Amino acid sequence: MTDTPVLALKNDSSIMLEDARVFHERYLIKQQDEDLEKAIEGYVDVIKNDPTIAESYYRLASLLFAKGEISVEGALEQCRTAISLDPQNTNAHIYSGYFQCINGDFEAAEKEFQTAISNSGLKSARARLFLSKVLFAKFKQNNSSIYNVMKFLYYFLSGSMMIMWDCPSIKMFCKFLAHDFSVFSYKTLGETFEKMKLFPSALDAYSKGLQKTSQGNLFYQKMGDLSLECNDIKASLECYKRAYELDPKDREVLIKLATINQTYFPEDVDQTIDYYNSLLEFGVDLDKIYYELGHLYLNKSDKIHAVTAFKLAQELCPENPYYNNSLAYAYIKAELYDDAIEYYQLAIKLNPDAEWTSIVCHALGAIYAEIKGNYEAAEATFNAGIVLDPNNVDIQLSLGDLFMAQGDLDRAIKIYCDAVTIDPENYLSYAKTGLALWEKDYLEESIVAFHKAIELNPDFEIAQNNLGVVYLDGMGDPKESVDYFKKAININPNYTLAYFNLARAYQALGDKALAAEYYQMTLDLNKVTEELSEKDIRQRIYDLFN
Repeated sequence: MTDTPVLALKNDSSIMLEDARVFHERYLIKQQDEDLEKAIEGYVDVIKNDPTIAESYYRLASLLFAKGEISVEGALEQCRTAISLDPQNTNAHIYSGYFQCINGDFEAAEKEFQTAISNSGLKSARARLFLSKVLFAKFKQNNSSIYNVMKFLYYFLSGSMMIMWDCPSIKMFCKFLAHDFSVFSYKTLGETFEKMKLFPSALDAYSKGLQKTSQGNLFYQKMGDLSLECNDIKASLECYKRAYELDPKDREVLIKLATINQTYFPEDVDQTIDYYNSLLEFGVDLDKIYYELGHLYLNKSDKIHAVTAFKLAQELCPENPYYNNSLAYAYIKAELYDDAIEYYQLAIKLNPDAEWTSIVCHALGAIYAEIKGNYEAAEATFNAGIVLDPNNVDIQLSLGDLFMAQGDLDRAIKIYCDAVTIDPENYLSYAKTGLALWEKDYLEESIVAFHKAIELNPDFEIAQNNLGVVYLDGMGDPKESVDYFKKAININPNYTLAYFNLARAYQALGDKALAAEYYQMTLDLNKVTEELSEKDIRQRIYDLFN
Protein backbone atom coordinates (compact mmCIF):
# COMPACT_ATOMS: atom_id res chain seq x y z
CA MET A 1 0.00 0.00 0.00
CA THR A 2 2.82 2.41 0.79
CA ASP A 3 4.34 1.97 -2.71
CA THR A 4 1.31 3.45 -4.53
CA PRO A 5 1.93 7.16 -3.68
CA VAL A 6 5.63 6.75 -4.55
CA LEU A 7 4.72 5.20 -7.93
CA ALA A 8 2.23 7.98 -8.62
CA LEU A 9 4.92 10.55 -7.75
CA LYS A 10 7.34 8.88 -10.18
CA ASN A 11 4.72 8.87 -12.94
CA ASP A 12 3.96 12.53 -12.35
CA SER A 13 7.65 13.36 -12.55
CA SER A 14 8.02 11.43 -15.82
CA ILE A 15 5.14 13.36 -17.38
CA MET A 16 6.50 16.66 -16.12
CA LEU A 17 9.99 15.80 -17.39
CA GLU A 18 8.63 14.95 -20.84
CA ASP A 19 6.73 18.27 -20.96
CA ALA A 20 9.89 20.13 -20.00
CA ARG A 21 11.84 18.27 -22.73
CA VAL A 22 9.26 19.35 -25.32
CA PHE A 23 9.65 23.02 -24.42
CA HIS A 24 13.43 22.57 -24.27
CA GLU A 25 13.47 21.13 -27.81
CA ARG A 26 11.18 23.90 -29.06
CA TYR A 27 13.51 26.48 -27.58
CA LEU A 28 16.56 24.91 -29.23
CA ILE A 29 14.78 24.90 -32.61
CA LYS A 30 12.94 28.25 -32.49
CA GLN A 31 14.92 30.25 -29.90
CA GLN A 32 11.72 31.68 -28.38
CA ASP A 33 12.04 33.11 -24.85
CA GLU A 34 8.57 31.85 -23.99
CA ASP A 35 9.68 28.23 -24.56
CA LEU A 36 12.85 28.87 -22.54
CA GLU A 37 10.82 30.07 -19.55
CA LYS A 38 8.42 27.13 -19.72
CA ALA A 39 11.28 24.63 -19.99
CA ILE A 40 13.00 26.14 -16.94
CA GLU A 41 9.74 26.08 -14.96
CA GLY A 42 9.22 22.46 -16.03
CA TYR A 43 12.63 21.24 -14.84
CA VAL A 44 12.28 23.16 -11.57
CA ASP A 45 8.91 21.48 -10.98
CA VAL A 46 10.46 18.06 -11.71
CA ILE A 47 13.19 18.67 -9.11
CA LYS A 48 10.61 19.81 -6.57
CA ASN A 49 8.47 16.73 -7.28
CA ASP A 50 11.34 14.22 -7.40
CA PRO A 51 14.87 15.48 -6.58
CA THR A 52 16.44 12.12 -7.60
CA ILE A 53 16.10 12.56 -11.39
CA ALA A 54 19.57 13.43 -12.70
CA GLU A 55 18.46 14.67 -16.11
CA SER A 56 16.51 17.62 -14.71
CA TYR A 57 19.67 19.07 -13.09
CA TYR A 58 22.02 19.23 -16.07
CA ARG A 59 19.28 20.32 -18.45
CA LEU A 60 18.16 23.06 -16.06
CA ALA A 61 21.81 24.15 -15.71
CA SER A 62 22.19 24.58 -19.48
CA LEU A 63 19.06 26.73 -19.73
CA LEU A 64 19.81 28.90 -16.71
CA PHE A 65 23.34 29.45 -18.04
CA ALA A 66 21.97 30.37 -21.48
CA LYS A 67 19.67 32.87 -19.80
CA GLY A 68 22.55 34.32 -17.79
CA GLU A 69 21.04 33.48 -14.40
CA ILE A 70 23.89 31.24 -13.17
CA SER A 71 27.66 31.23 -13.60
CA VAL A 72 29.79 28.44 -15.06
CA GLU A 73 30.55 27.29 -11.52
CA GLY A 74 26.83 27.19 -10.77
CA ALA A 75 26.21 25.09 -13.88
CA LEU A 76 29.06 22.70 -12.97
CA GLU A 77 27.60 22.30 -9.48
CA GLN A 78 24.28 21.22 -11.02
CA CYS A 79 26.13 18.74 -13.25
CA ARG A 80 27.99 17.29 -10.24
CA THR A 81 24.63 16.77 -8.54
CA ALA A 82 23.35 14.92 -11.62
CA ILE A 83 26.48 12.71 -11.76
CA SER A 84 26.21 11.91 -8.05
CA LEU A 85 22.61 10.79 -8.62
CA ASP A 86 23.43 8.77 -11.75
CA PRO A 87 27.17 8.17 -12.35
CA GLN A 88 26.46 6.21 -15.57
CA ASN A 89 24.45 9.05 -17.16
CA THR A 90 26.28 9.86 -20.40
CA ASN A 91 24.60 13.22 -20.89
CA ALA A 92 25.48 14.36 -17.38
CA HIS A 93 29.16 13.80 -18.17
CA ILE A 94 28.83 15.47 -21.61
CA TYR A 95 27.20 18.57 -20.07
CA SER A 96 29.84 18.63 -17.34
CA GLY A 97 32.60 18.42 -19.95
CA TYR A 98 30.97 21.21 -21.95
CA PHE A 99 30.92 23.54 -18.95
CA GLN A 100 34.52 22.60 -18.08
CA CYS A 101 35.48 23.71 -21.60
CA ILE A 102 33.79 27.06 -21.05
CA ASN A 103 35.62 27.30 -17.73
CA GLY A 104 38.93 26.74 -19.57
CA ASP A 105 39.75 23.49 -17.74
CA PHE A 106 40.46 21.27 -20.75
CA GLU A 107 41.98 18.45 -18.68
CA ALA A 108 38.82 18.06 -16.60
CA ALA A 109 36.67 18.34 -19.76
CA GLU A 110 38.68 15.56 -21.46
CA LYS A 111 38.13 13.26 -18.48
CA GLU A 112 34.37 13.89 -18.53
CA PHE A 113 34.10 13.16 -22.26
CA GLN A 114 36.23 10.01 -21.88
CA THR A 115 33.84 8.81 -19.16
CA ALA A 116 30.86 9.56 -21.41
CA ILE A 117 32.47 7.55 -24.24
CA SER A 118 33.09 4.60 -21.90
CA ASN A 119 29.47 4.68 -20.68
CA SER A 120 27.80 4.93 -24.10
CA GLY A 121 29.62 2.53 -26.46
CA LEU A 122 28.31 2.83 -30.04
CA LYS A 123 26.18 5.82 -29.03
CA SER A 124 29.22 7.90 -28.12
CA ALA A 125 29.28 10.06 -31.27
CA ARG A 126 28.54 13.32 -29.46
CA ALA A 127 31.04 12.65 -26.70
CA ARG A 128 33.74 11.80 -29.28
CA LEU A 129 33.06 14.97 -31.28
CA PHE A 130 33.15 17.08 -28.13
CA LEU A 131 36.40 15.40 -27.09
CA SER A 132 37.92 16.09 -30.52
CA LYS A 133 37.02 19.74 -30.07
CA VAL A 134 38.80 19.81 -26.69
CA LEU A 135 41.89 18.16 -28.17
CA PHE A 136 41.90 20.64 -31.04
CA ALA A 137 41.69 23.55 -28.59
CA LYS A 138 44.56 22.07 -26.55
CA PHE A 139 47.00 21.67 -29.42
CA LYS A 140 46.08 25.09 -30.78
CA GLN A 141 47.30 26.53 -27.49
CA ASN A 142 50.52 24.50 -27.42
CA ASN A 143 52.89 23.01 -29.95
CA SER A 144 51.30 19.60 -30.04
CA SER A 145 52.93 16.29 -30.88
CA ILE A 146 52.01 14.00 -33.78
CA TYR A 147 50.38 11.70 -31.22
CA ASN A 148 47.94 14.37 -30.06
CA VAL A 149 47.11 15.36 -33.64
CA MET A 150 46.39 11.70 -34.50
CA LYS A 151 44.31 11.43 -31.31
CA PHE A 152 42.24 14.43 -32.39
CA LEU A 153 41.70 12.96 -35.88
CA TYR A 154 40.70 9.60 -34.38
CA TYR A 155 37.97 10.99 -32.16
CA PHE A 156 36.76 13.43 -34.81
CA LEU A 157 36.48 10.81 -37.57
CA SER A 158 35.08 8.07 -35.33
CA GLY A 159 32.54 10.49 -33.90
CA SER A 160 31.48 11.58 -37.38
CA MET A 161 31.06 7.95 -38.50
CA MET A 162 29.20 6.86 -35.35
CA ILE A 163 26.66 9.65 -35.52
CA MET A 164 24.24 7.26 -37.28
CA TRP A 165 23.86 5.29 -34.03
CA ASP A 166 23.14 8.43 -32.01
CA CYS A 167 19.34 8.43 -32.13
CA PRO A 168 18.78 11.62 -30.06
CA SER A 169 21.08 13.60 -32.37
CA ILE A 170 19.44 12.22 -35.51
CA LYS A 171 15.99 12.92 -34.10
CA MET A 172 16.90 16.51 -33.25
CA PHE A 173 18.53 16.98 -36.67
CA CYS A 174 15.35 15.80 -38.41
CA LYS A 175 13.24 18.17 -36.33
CA PHE A 176 15.55 21.03 -37.18
CA LEU A 177 15.38 20.11 -40.86
CA ALA A 178 11.59 19.76 -40.95
CA HIS A 179 11.09 23.00 -39.03
CA ASP A 180 13.56 24.93 -41.17
CA PHE A 181 11.96 23.64 -44.38
CA SER A 182 8.49 24.66 -43.19
CA VAL A 183 9.69 28.12 -42.20
CA PHE A 184 11.56 28.47 -45.50
CA SER A 185 8.47 27.46 -47.50
CA TYR A 186 6.06 29.96 -45.96
CA LYS A 187 8.69 32.72 -45.92
CA THR A 188 9.56 32.18 -49.58
CA LEU A 189 5.90 31.99 -50.60
CA GLY A 190 5.11 35.26 -48.83
CA GLU A 191 8.14 37.01 -50.32
CA THR A 192 7.15 35.81 -53.79
CA PHE A 193 3.66 37.25 -53.40
CA GLU A 194 5.22 40.50 -52.17
CA LYS A 195 7.36 40.78 -55.29
CA MET A 196 4.22 40.21 -57.38
CA LYS A 197 2.48 42.99 -55.40
CA LEU A 198 -0.11 40.46 -54.19
CA PHE A 199 -0.02 41.86 -50.67
CA PRO A 200 -3.15 40.14 -49.25
CA SER A 201 -1.83 36.76 -50.44
CA ALA A 202 1.58 37.54 -48.94
CA LEU A 203 -0.03 38.44 -45.62
CA ASP A 204 -2.03 35.20 -45.72
CA ALA A 205 1.16 33.17 -46.35
CA TYR A 206 2.91 34.79 -43.40
CA SER A 207 -0.15 34.24 -41.19
CA LYS A 208 -0.18 30.54 -42.07
CA GLY A 209 3.54 30.34 -41.41
CA LEU A 210 2.89 31.87 -38.00
CA GLN A 211 0.23 29.24 -37.23
CA LYS A 212 2.05 26.23 -38.63
CA THR A 213 5.57 26.86 -37.36
CA SER A 214 5.03 29.03 -34.28
CA GLN A 215 8.03 31.03 -35.50
CA GLY A 216 6.29 34.13 -34.23
CA ASN A 217 9.23 36.50 -34.18
CA LEU A 218 10.07 35.95 -37.85
CA PHE A 219 6.56 35.99 -39.28
CA TYR A 220 5.33 38.88 -37.16
CA GLN A 221 8.34 40.83 -38.47
CA LYS A 222 7.45 39.95 -42.06
CA MET A 223 3.83 40.96 -41.45
CA GLY A 224 5.00 44.19 -39.83
CA ASP A 225 7.26 45.00 -42.80
CA LEU A 226 4.43 44.29 -45.23
CA SER A 227 1.93 46.41 -43.29
CA LEU A 228 4.44 49.26 -43.21
CA GLU A 229 4.90 49.00 -46.98
CA CYS A 230 1.11 49.18 -47.38
CA ASN A 231 1.10 52.26 -45.09
CA ASP A 232 -0.96 50.49 -42.42
CA ILE A 233 1.09 51.96 -39.61
CA LYS A 234 -1.03 50.75 -36.69
CA ALA A 235 -1.07 47.15 -37.95
CA SER A 236 2.67 47.33 -38.54
CA LEU A 237 3.32 48.60 -35.03
CA GLU A 238 1.14 45.89 -33.52
CA CYS A 239 3.01 43.15 -35.42
CA TYR A 240 6.39 44.46 -34.31
CA LYS A 241 5.14 44.63 -30.71
CA ARG A 242 4.14 40.96 -30.83
CA ALA A 243 7.46 40.01 -32.41
CA TYR A 244 9.26 41.86 -29.62
CA GLU A 245 7.16 40.17 -26.93
CA LEU A 246 8.22 36.80 -28.32
CA ASP A 247 11.89 37.74 -28.49
CA PRO A 248 12.94 40.78 -26.42
CA LYS A 249 16.55 40.13 -27.53
CA ASP A 250 15.77 41.05 -31.13
CA ARG A 251 17.43 44.44 -31.48
CA GLU A 252 16.26 45.00 -35.06
CA VAL A 253 12.60 44.73 -34.05
CA LEU A 254 13.15 47.14 -31.18
CA ILE A 255 14.76 49.65 -33.57
CA LYS A 256 11.71 49.41 -35.84
CA LEU A 257 9.36 49.93 -32.89
CA ALA A 258 11.29 52.99 -31.72
CA THR A 259 11.52 54.48 -35.21
CA ILE A 260 7.85 53.97 -36.10
CA ASN A 261 6.63 55.26 -32.75
CA GLN A 262 8.90 58.32 -32.99
CA THR A 263 7.90 59.08 -36.60
CA TYR A 264 4.18 58.39 -36.64
CA PHE A 265 3.14 58.79 -32.99
CA PRO A 266 5.08 61.84 -31.74
CA GLU A 267 2.53 62.39 -28.99
CA ASP A 268 3.46 58.99 -27.47
CA VAL A 269 6.93 60.25 -26.57
CA ASP A 270 7.18 58.32 -23.28
CA GLN A 271 6.76 54.97 -25.05
CA THR A 272 9.40 55.92 -27.62
CA ILE A 273 11.78 56.86 -24.80
CA ASP A 274 11.17 53.43 -23.22
CA TYR A 275 12.08 51.73 -26.51
CA TYR A 276 15.33 53.69 -26.83
CA ASN A 277 16.22 53.00 -23.19
CA SER A 278 15.73 49.29 -23.90
CA LEU A 279 18.06 49.61 -26.88
CA LEU A 280 20.76 50.95 -24.56
CA GLU A 281 20.89 47.53 -22.89
CA PHE A 282 22.35 46.00 -26.07
CA GLY A 283 25.41 48.25 -25.77
CA VAL A 284 25.46 48.99 -29.52
CA ASP A 285 25.44 52.48 -31.14
CA LEU A 286 25.01 54.08 -27.73
CA ASP A 287 25.91 57.55 -29.00
CA LYS A 288 23.15 57.45 -31.63
CA ILE A 289 20.61 56.25 -29.09
CA TYR A 290 21.51 58.99 -26.60
CA TYR A 291 21.26 61.51 -29.46
CA GLU A 292 17.70 60.39 -30.26
CA LEU A 293 16.80 60.38 -26.58
CA GLY A 294 18.01 63.96 -26.28
CA HIS A 295 15.58 65.11 -28.97
CA LEU A 296 12.75 63.13 -27.37
CA TYR A 297 13.38 64.77 -24.00
CA LEU A 298 13.40 68.18 -25.71
CA ASN A 299 9.97 67.34 -27.15
CA LYS A 300 8.83 66.77 -23.58
CA SER A 301 10.46 70.05 -22.47
CA ASP A 302 12.55 67.92 -20.11
CA LYS A 303 15.66 70.12 -20.29
CA ILE A 304 17.76 68.31 -17.69
CA HIS A 305 17.37 64.86 -19.25
CA ALA A 306 17.89 66.34 -22.72
CA VAL A 307 21.20 67.89 -21.67
CA THR A 308 22.25 64.63 -19.99
CA ALA A 309 21.43 62.53 -23.06
CA PHE A 310 23.20 64.84 -25.52
CA LYS A 311 26.18 65.09 -23.17
CA LEU A 312 26.50 61.29 -23.06
CA ALA A 313 26.34 61.15 -26.86
CA GLN A 314 28.97 63.89 -27.14
CA GLU A 315 31.28 62.18 -24.64
CA LEU A 316 31.11 58.93 -26.61
CA CYS A 317 31.84 60.76 -29.87
CA PRO A 318 33.31 64.21 -29.13
CA GLU A 319 34.26 64.80 -32.78
CA ASN A 320 30.66 64.60 -33.96
CA PRO A 321 29.58 68.17 -34.83
CA TYR A 322 25.87 67.33 -34.70
CA TYR A 323 26.12 66.05 -31.13
CA ASN A 324 27.94 69.23 -30.09
CA ASN A 325 25.33 71.38 -31.83
CA SER A 326 22.38 69.59 -30.20
CA LEU A 327 24.04 69.73 -26.79
CA ALA A 328 24.51 73.49 -27.24
CA TYR A 329 20.83 73.88 -28.16
CA ALA A 330 19.79 71.91 -25.07
CA TYR A 331 21.95 74.19 -22.93
CA ILE A 332 20.12 77.19 -24.44
CA LYS A 333 16.79 75.64 -23.43
CA ALA A 334 18.22 75.20 -19.94
CA GLU A 335 19.42 78.85 -20.04
CA LEU A 336 23.05 77.75 -19.60
CA TYR A 337 24.37 80.11 -22.25
CA ASP A 338 28.10 79.90 -21.51
CA ASP A 339 27.98 76.12 -21.96
CA ALA A 340 25.96 76.59 -25.15
CA ILE A 341 28.61 78.95 -26.53
CA GLU A 342 31.36 76.39 -25.81
CA TYR A 343 29.67 73.57 -27.72
CA TYR A 344 28.52 75.78 -30.60
CA GLN A 345 32.14 76.81 -31.01
CA LEU A 346 33.20 73.14 -31.08
CA ALA A 347 30.55 72.35 -33.71
CA ILE A 348 31.72 75.28 -35.86
CA LYS A 349 35.35 74.20 -35.52
CA LEU A 350 34.51 70.70 -36.73
CA ASN A 351 32.67 72.22 -39.75
CA PRO A 352 31.29 69.12 -41.56
CA ASP A 353 29.46 71.19 -44.14
CA ALA A 354 29.65 74.92 -44.94
CA GLU A 355 25.90 75.42 -45.25
CA TRP A 356 25.17 73.58 -41.99
CA THR A 357 27.98 75.35 -40.13
CA SER A 358 26.60 78.70 -41.32
CA ILE A 359 23.35 77.89 -39.52
CA VAL A 360 25.30 77.09 -36.34
CA CYS A 361 27.11 80.45 -36.67
CA HIS A 362 23.69 82.07 -36.86
CA ALA A 363 22.61 80.42 -33.59
CA LEU A 364 25.86 81.36 -31.82
CA GLY A 365 25.70 84.96 -33.11
CA ALA A 366 22.16 85.27 -31.77
CA ILE A 367 23.38 84.32 -28.27
CA TYR A 368 26.13 86.92 -28.42
CA ALA A 369 23.69 89.61 -29.65
CA GLU A 370 20.52 88.87 -27.68
CA ILE A 371 21.81 87.27 -24.48
CA LYS A 372 25.34 88.52 -23.96
CA GLY A 373 24.97 91.94 -25.62
CA ASN A 374 28.36 91.38 -27.19
CA TYR A 375 27.73 93.04 -30.57
CA GLU A 376 31.33 92.74 -31.69
CA ALA A 377 31.39 88.96 -31.19
CA ALA A 378 27.94 88.67 -32.75
CA GLU A 379 29.01 90.60 -35.85
CA ALA A 380 32.16 88.48 -36.24
CA THR A 381 30.16 85.27 -35.91
CA PHE A 382 27.46 86.38 -38.36
CA ASN A 383 30.12 87.41 -40.87
CA ALA A 384 31.82 84.02 -40.49
CA GLY A 385 28.48 82.38 -41.29
CA ILE A 386 28.03 84.59 -44.36
CA VAL A 387 31.49 83.63 -45.61
CA LEU A 388 30.61 79.96 -45.19
CA ASP A 389 27.27 80.35 -46.98
CA PRO A 390 26.80 83.64 -48.86
CA ASN A 391 23.25 82.56 -49.76
CA ASN A 392 22.06 82.29 -46.16
CA VAL A 393 19.41 85.03 -46.12
CA ASP A 394 18.46 84.46 -42.48
CA ILE A 395 21.94 85.25 -41.20
CA GLN A 396 22.07 88.34 -43.45
CA LEU A 397 18.86 89.59 -41.87
CA SER A 398 20.16 88.93 -38.35
CA LEU A 399 23.29 90.92 -39.14
CA GLY A 400 21.06 93.74 -40.41
CA ASP A 401 19.05 93.56 -37.16
CA LEU A 402 22.32 93.82 -35.24
CA PHE A 403 23.23 97.04 -37.08
CA MET A 404 19.71 98.38 -36.47
CA ALA A 405 20.08 97.69 -32.72
CA GLN A 406 23.28 99.77 -32.77
CA GLY A 407 21.62 102.58 -34.75
CA ASP A 408 23.87 101.99 -37.76
CA LEU A 409 21.13 102.48 -40.36
CA ASP A 410 23.40 102.74 -43.39
CA ARG A 411 25.00 99.37 -42.79
CA ALA A 412 21.62 97.87 -41.91
CA ILE A 413 20.10 99.11 -45.19
CA LYS A 414 23.06 97.75 -47.14
CA ILE A 415 22.90 94.28 -45.60
CA TYR A 416 19.08 94.13 -46.00
CA CYS A 417 19.48 95.08 -49.66
CA ASP A 418 22.09 92.33 -50.03
CA ALA A 419 19.52 89.88 -48.64
CA VAL A 420 16.97 91.11 -51.23
CA THR A 421 19.54 90.52 -53.97
CA ILE A 422 20.18 86.96 -52.76
CA ASP A 423 16.47 86.08 -52.58
CA PRO A 424 14.12 88.55 -54.32
CA GLU A 425 11.12 86.49 -53.20
CA ASN A 426 11.77 86.81 -49.47
CA TYR A 427 9.08 89.12 -48.10
CA LEU A 428 10.86 89.53 -44.77
CA SER A 429 13.90 91.10 -46.48
CA TYR A 430 11.68 93.81 -48.01
CA ALA A 431 9.85 94.42 -44.73
CA LYS A 432 13.10 94.91 -42.80
CA THR A 433 14.50 97.10 -45.59
CA GLY A 434 11.33 99.21 -45.43
CA LEU A 435 11.72 99.67 -41.68
CA ALA A 436 15.37 100.75 -41.98
CA LEU A 437 14.50 103.16 -44.80
CA TRP A 438 11.68 104.61 -42.68
CA GLU A 439 14.08 105.13 -39.77
CA LYS A 440 16.42 106.90 -42.23
CA ASP A 441 13.54 109.11 -43.45
CA TYR A 442 13.62 107.65 -46.96
CA LEU A 443 9.82 107.64 -47.06
CA GLU A 444 9.14 106.90 -50.72
CA GLU A 445 11.67 104.09 -50.78
CA SER A 446 10.23 102.72 -47.53
CA ILE A 447 6.70 102.64 -49.02
CA VAL A 448 7.97 100.76 -52.08
CA ALA A 449 9.71 98.17 -49.89
CA PHE A 450 6.64 97.62 -47.68
CA HIS A 451 4.35 97.30 -50.69
CA LYS A 452 6.68 94.63 -52.12
CA ALA A 453 6.66 92.73 -48.81
CA ILE A 454 2.83 92.80 -48.79
CA GLU A 455 2.69 91.76 -52.42
CA LEU A 456 4.81 88.69 -51.60
CA ASN A 457 2.89 87.94 -48.39
CA PRO A 458 -0.45 89.76 -47.94
CA ASP A 459 -0.91 88.01 -44.56
CA PHE A 460 2.19 89.56 -42.99
CA GLU A 461 0.49 91.83 -40.49
CA ILE A 462 3.67 93.63 -39.38
CA ALA A 463 4.30 94.96 -42.91
CA GLN A 464 0.65 96.06 -43.13
CA ASN A 465 0.93 97.93 -39.83
CA ASN A 466 4.31 99.49 -40.64
CA LEU A 467 3.12 100.70 -44.05
CA GLY A 468 0.20 102.33 -42.27
CA VAL A 469 2.63 104.07 -39.90
CA VAL A 470 4.63 105.46 -42.84
CA TYR A 471 1.46 106.91 -44.37
CA LEU A 472 0.22 108.22 -41.00
CA ASP A 473 3.39 109.65 -39.48
CA GLY A 474 5.65 110.03 -42.49
CA MET A 475 3.37 111.13 -45.32
CA GLY A 476 0.73 112.75 -43.06
CA ASP A 477 -2.01 110.75 -44.76
CA PRO A 478 -4.15 109.19 -41.99
CA LYS A 479 -6.96 108.32 -44.43
CA GLU A 480 -4.60 106.10 -46.47
CA SER A 481 -3.20 104.51 -43.33
CA VAL A 482 -6.56 103.31 -41.96
CA ASP A 483 -6.93 100.44 -44.46
CA TYR A 484 -3.51 99.03 -43.63
CA PHE A 485 -4.13 99.09 -39.89
CA LYS A 486 -7.47 97.36 -40.41
CA LYS A 487 -5.85 94.68 -42.57
CA ALA A 488 -3.26 94.07 -39.87
CA ILE A 489 -6.02 93.64 -37.29
CA ASN A 490 -7.99 91.29 -39.54
CA ILE A 491 -4.89 89.14 -39.96
CA ASN A 492 -4.08 89.20 -36.25
CA PRO A 493 -6.99 90.21 -33.98
CA ASN A 494 -4.58 90.35 -31.01
CA TYR A 495 -2.19 92.84 -32.62
CA THR A 496 -2.21 95.53 -29.89
CA LEU A 497 0.01 98.00 -31.74
CA ALA A 498 -2.25 97.94 -34.83
CA TYR A 499 -5.28 98.88 -32.68
CA PHE A 500 -3.26 101.71 -31.14
CA ASN A 501 -2.15 103.02 -34.53
CA LEU A 502 -5.70 102.79 -35.93
CA ALA A 503 -6.92 104.82 -32.94
CA ARG A 504 -4.23 107.44 -33.70
CA ALA A 505 -5.33 107.53 -37.36
CA TYR A 506 -8.98 108.13 -36.40
CA GLN A 507 -7.83 110.78 -33.93
CA ALA A 508 -5.90 112.51 -36.73
CA LEU A 509 -9.05 112.34 -38.91
CA GLY A 510 -11.05 113.98 -36.14
CA ASP A 511 -13.29 110.96 -35.44
CA LYS A 512 -13.06 111.02 -31.65
CA ALA A 513 -15.66 108.30 -31.10
CA LEU A 514 -13.85 105.70 -33.23
CA ALA A 515 -10.51 106.84 -31.83
CA ALA A 516 -11.79 106.34 -28.26
CA GLU A 517 -13.23 102.95 -29.19
CA TYR A 518 -9.90 101.67 -30.58
CA TYR A 519 -7.90 103.18 -27.73
CA GLN A 520 -10.15 101.26 -25.34
CA MET A 521 -9.60 98.06 -27.34
CA THR A 522 -5.88 98.74 -27.16
CA LEU A 523 -6.13 99.22 -23.41
CA ASP A 524 -7.99 95.90 -22.99
CA LEU A 525 -5.57 93.94 -25.18
CA ASN A 526 -2.54 95.51 -23.59
CA LYS A 527 -3.46 94.01 -20.24
CA VAL A 528 -2.59 90.65 -21.82
CA THR A 529 0.18 91.56 -24.24
CA GLU A 530 1.80 94.38 -22.22
CA GLU A 531 3.30 95.86 -25.41
CA LEU A 532 2.54 99.52 -24.67
CA SER A 533 2.44 101.94 -21.77
CA GLU A 534 -0.99 101.82 -20.14
CA LYS A 535 -0.46 105.33 -18.81
CA ASP A 536 0.15 106.65 -22.34
CA ILE A 537 -3.02 104.98 -23.69
CA ARG A 538 -5.16 106.44 -20.86
CA GLN A 539 -3.67 109.87 -21.41
CA ARG A 540 -4.58 109.73 -25.09
CA ILE A 541 -8.18 108.80 -24.26
CA TYR A 542 -8.32 111.67 -21.80
CA ASP A 543 -6.84 114.10 -24.37
CA LEU A 544 -9.54 113.24 -26.90
CA PHE A 545 -12.17 115.03 -24.87
CA ASN A 546 -10.13 117.65 -23.01
